Amino acid sequence: MGSILLRTVFIYVFLLVIMRVMGKREIGKLSIFDLVVSFMIADISSMAIENKEEPLITWISPIILLAFLQILLSFISLKSERIRNWVDGRPVTLIENGKIVDKNMAKLRYNLDDLLTQLREKNIPDVSDVEFAVLESTGKLSVFPKEEKRPAFKEDVRQDLKQFRMPIPVIIDGKVQEEGLKKLGQNRFWLKAEIQKRGLKDFKEVFYAAVNYEGRLYIDRKDRPTR
Repeated sequence: MGSILLRTVFIYVFLLVIMRVMGKREIGKLSIFDLVVSFMIADISSMAIENKEEPLITWISPIILLAFLQILLSFISLKSERIRNWVDGRPVTLIENGKIVDKNMAKLRYNLDDLLTQLREKNIPDVSDVEFAVLESTGKLSVFPKEEKRPAFKEDVRQDLKQFRMPIPVIIDGKVQEEGLKKLGQNRFWLKAEIQKRGLKDFKEVFYAAVNYEGRLYIDRKDRPTR
């Protein structure tokens, strides 16, 4: 028992030193390589504590090697943009000028629910209010509202304010949302007529459609495949 406690204390202090040498990074900013190294170090450390028959040097050596590889790759990434993009990835635009870039969504396997959730977390209920939304290499969504949709104080508004409510989705990835239509007191015929006004013939041509609290219908059509 005493041996395990001593090993635990030693590994704890050793890992603190290793992590300081590897450098500080927020958990949300870890690259895939950083995460892999962290998981491997955690796994090796647990084995070092449990296997008291084996000398500590057996387990410390691979941890030092992993730390060295992480530092080496970080240094190379600073010097090479190609390596940096390979390790950390590149930011990807998901919304541009109020339109969802669904080919990028599909490429990242990023669904509409995730996108809408992150927009709501940033107090942006409507996709059409967004100038740009960029998924950073850290996995966080950076959102830039349109100029006219940036926050303002109520006393700055001269006109009567309508009661706010979240946009009601009526089409998601080509599928009509019957519950949304019911909330609006509308039906498929109304929705069909509205999309036809925008030059669309079928619901399947629509990636996302929703009605906001002002009664405005937002439609984002599916991107046409490039040849």
